[in-house]
Amino acid sequence: MTEILTVSSSASATETAKGNVLVSGSYGGEYNAWHAAKWGIRGVVLCDAGVGLNDAGINGLPYLDRIGLAAATADAFTCHIADAEHMLAHGRISHVNASAAKLGCKVGQSVAECANLMKAGPVINEKPPEIAGGKRFVILDSKPPVLGLDAAPLLTPDDKGAIAVTASHAALFRGQPDGIIGPDLYAVFFNDAGVGMDEAGISRLPTLDERGIAAGAVSAASASIGKARSSYETGILSHVNETARKRGARSGMPLRDFIEMLLADYGRQI
Repeated sequence: MTEILTVSSSASATETAKGNVLVSGSYGGEYNAWHAAKWGIRGVVLCDAGVGLNDAGINGLPYLDRIGLAAATADAFTCHIADAEHMLAHGRISHVNASAAKLGCKVGQSVAECANLMKAGPVINEKPPEIAGGKRFVILDSKPPVLGLDAAPLLTPDDKGAIAVTASHAALFRGQPDGIIGPDLYAVFFNDAGVGMDEAGISRLPTLDERGIAAGAVSAASASIGKARSSYETGILSHVNETARKRGARSGMPLRDFIEMLLADYGRQI
């Protein structure tokens, strides 16, 4: 029997997804669409993350049309990003691709109704096209180094003390504490994913105050979610935690400017 399965992120899906429909707490970009599609599923519902610059929050939908996989996104203001159970219980559909529309999925439906319609779709075993995202790189070879990570889980223990520019949302998975930000970073930045319902898209920021890590999120309208280079080059801080505020961060400040402040302050400390 075809089931509707929930996962906090597409990257955490497993072989149990095969032949079923996924509701994923991830944003609806190509990176997460690729992670979902590789399991041979019938359809997937993701979060639109406020859509944002260059439609980065939903560009996984036309990507999945290339292999005929039904896909839709939930409106981030109707449910919590990174919490698939909440999406399934409360979310409303904001966008559908052509493959999903053929199954009767449409804007305004509940996530549950859309996912149930996807159960009638074919299992898509075709290998999804290669994607450019999901990378980590050095933005500035400084002290501390400034790292770019298209996804926060790309952090490693060796990144301790670094400034990390991630392109992930700043939500806690299922709204609970997790170990995604493992190393004690000097500072870390995210995309606000449109902020969304109950400010779920930035719920991680205050938890990093507890560790003394400066943290902030750039507006989804100013930088493409899933692309760390976009966050660094054009990102405008929309929300910062108290630790970052004490170091001079303010909403409306270009992320690059605050990083320059952090590097200058660090230089004065050594």
